[in-house]
Amino acid sequence: MTKLDCNVTSCMHNADNCCCKSEIIVDGHQAKEPCETCCGSFDENKGGAFTNLFKTPEKKLEVGCEAVNCIYNKERRCSAEHIGIAGDGASEASQTECSSFRAR
Repeated sequence: MTKLDCNVTSCMHNADNCCCKSEIIVDGHQAKEPCETCCGSFDENKGGAFTNLFKTPEKKLEVGCEAVNCIYNKERRCSAEHIGIAGDGASEASQTECSSFRAR
């Protein structure tokens, strides 16, 4: 499991810079830079109406990874001990990124 810090506070799954999902996916099959990746699990919290009533924030979670050019990608899973998802204020997935991406 990977420790995840997420500053995408506009995502409905974000609570206290943690994710309330048990697993996320990082997209970016052709990525060569962090800005070419994104959190494929992003869902905009439109108007801040969503309140997480059912799931507690996860400090560690499974991270599926389609960024096959990343050194941490091991069989489409993230092997990094710690990653960051960036994109505060994002309104769509393409405005987020895996800031921990490192090209092979």
